[in-house]
Formats: sequence, C-alpha cells, structure tokens
Amino acid sequence: MTDQRIADLTDALDGPDGLRFVRAPGRVNLIGDHTDYQDGFCLPMAIDRDCLVGLRPTDGGRVRARSLELSGTVDVAADGSDDARSVEPRWGGFVAGAVQTLVARGGRVPGLDLVVSSTVPAGSGLSSSSALSVALTMALGDTAGLELDANDVARAALDAEVRATGVPGGLMDQLASVHGVADHALLIDCRTLAVEPIPLPREVAVLVVHSGVPRTLAGSAYAERRAATERAATRLGIASLRDANLRDVQDDAFARHVVTENARVLAFAAALRDHDVGALGPLLLASHASLRDDFAVSTPELDLLVDAFVAAGALGARLTGAGFGGCVVGLALATKAPRVLDRTVERYRSASGREPSAFVVQAVEGAGRVGP
Repeated sequence: MTDQRIADLTDALDGPDGLRFVRAPGRVNLIGDHTDYQDGFCLPMAIDRDCLVGLRPTDGGRVRARSLELSGTVDVAADGSDDARSVEPRWGGFVAGAVQTLVARGGRVPGLDLVVSSTVPAGSGLSSSSALSVALTMALGDTAGLELDANDVARAALDAEVRATGVPGGLMDQLASVHGVADHALLIDCRTLAVEPIPLPREVAVLVVHSGVPRTLAGSAYAERRAATERAATRLGIASLRDANLRDVQDDAFARHVVTENARVLAFAAALRDHDVGALGPLLLASHASLRDDFAVSTPELDLLVDAFVAAGALGARLTGAGFGGCVVGLALATKAPRVLDRTVERYRSASGREPSAFVVQAVEGAGRVGP
C-alpha cells in the first residue's frame, strides 16, 4: 500500500519535516512495440505498480539517495558534474542522469536527501527504469525551480535514462507513466505526442506473467534493431517508417514489423472504441508472431508463455516491452481471469522449468505528487 510505503520512506528520512513525495507508475504495453522510435503508434496503460520517491532539501550541494529495495548509497553532485554512467551502484546512474538533464534545462538542483521505493519488477518489460526516471525527474524538477508539463517531464526522463544507460530508447514508456488514466489504455501518436485515453472493457482483465528471464536492454540487440529501422527509413527516403506502406517494406523483415504493428495498434484501438472484444485476442497473437518472426526479439520462454496463455483460455497474448525476456501480457474475460492465470503459470512452469510470477494489473492515473 502507498500509505505504508510513505511511512517507510518517512522513517528512512528521519521524519516528515519538509518531505515531498512523487509517484510514477510502470506500464504494460498492450500492443505496439518497437514503433515509438519510428514515429509510430502504441497503446500502453499505466499500471498499479509504481516507483515512489521521498525527498528533502539539504545543504551541501550533494544529492544523496537510497533505495528500500536495492543495495548501495548514491552520492552525486547537485550541479550535474558526475558522469551518470560511471556512478555506482548502477541504479544511481538514474539519479545522476536526472540531475544532469534538469541542470541542462536551466534548473538549479539543491542538495537533497532522497529515498526510493519501487513495486515495478526490474527487468520485466514493465518499465521499472522509466518509472524511476519519471519519478526522479518530476521530484527533482519540482525542487529545481523548473515548470515542466507532462510531455516535458517525459522528454527529460527519457534523457535521464539515456544518460544513465546509453540505450537510445523511445518515448512511449515515459509518456504512458505521465499520462496514465484510470481504467483506460492510451493511444499514443509518437510523432505528435498526442495521447487519446480509450476505456478498457470492464469484462476484460489484463494479465501479466513474468517469464523468469530478466531483460536487460543495454545487453540486448535493442540498439541494433533501432539502427536497422533507421537505415530502412533512410533507404526509402522518408523521415521514419511511420510514412512507409507495406509494399515499401515487404522484403525487409524489421521494417515490415514496424509497418504492420502500426496497423495492428490502430485496429486494436478501433476495437476498444467499438467494444469489439472478439477482435482483441487475434491482434495480440499477430503482434507476437511479428515480434517473433520479423523483428526477432522473442525468446523460447516467451513463446512458451504465449502458448500457455492460449491453452489456458486467454483471449490472446503477446510479449510486452522490448523483448529478449521479461513479461507476456494476456487478456482474459474477467470472470475467468484467476483460472486462466493459474493454468498459464502451471503450464509454463511445467514446459520451461522456470518459475514465473503472475499478477492482474489495473490501469491507473499517471505520475504526480502524493500528499500535500
């Protein structure tokens, strides 16, 4: 519960005087992966797993941070002079990255003591790193005297994350975290940054199962895939694959995934608007097939998990996030969701020999301050 976590952060910071709290949710992407950095469409939702930051201004020009879940103490200069990729422990690079990006935008970050707590599983494809970056950026930006709107926060959080990891990610995760709407998915146009909340059917539950295989973008082929799509756009003489059609990319599997995935996102959004529940599952399965066969970011475990979802009675399922491990998202009728989840876990455990973790997620409001 958030109240208990606030109490834990308050204790870790030696009392409530002068404390501020900011929370930023993780996200699950229902459909539309590897489209954001090609100006495409995606359809995530902010989830009821979040990163919570408590902080208090101090003297001394240093930003000191601890985590309730992770080891190590972070101590970086408030003027942004520390190299984010050199900070130890590694999660501290996100603190340094947030300081750097806010200073670069004209902010004056004061000395701070802060403590972080997160319920977003790390390495899951549910944007634990982006939730951390958004929470830190919003919390530090508030103290640095910057007035940032939601999209400014998202851009700055992405900048902080890139500084920390060196991975050139897209903006979907941060936009989903800041723009979340309870009980809604978010159709995001990654070219214009327009966000359309679309109600989720009450009779459908969103299920997430972690494959037990951690995902690490910095050690994956993510950057290679992105570079391949950029080369395809250059070859076609267009700004991004958002402007390509299927005929243009028929012989390029990576580019073909982006073009067909954009079409699936728009079809999924239309099905949600029309309350056409029957159309949702096949679109999820087609997305997974494209990520597996054309974009080559699935793994044997993720494929097994999708198959287990289908065998257990889910409407459909797909890997979610960048791939290379992490989670699968599935949809099931709400009345059948507990049984579907139990059967999926049992089938996957038996087939893979791995221990999955599973949960139902709810769509929640986006990032913001907690309390007065």
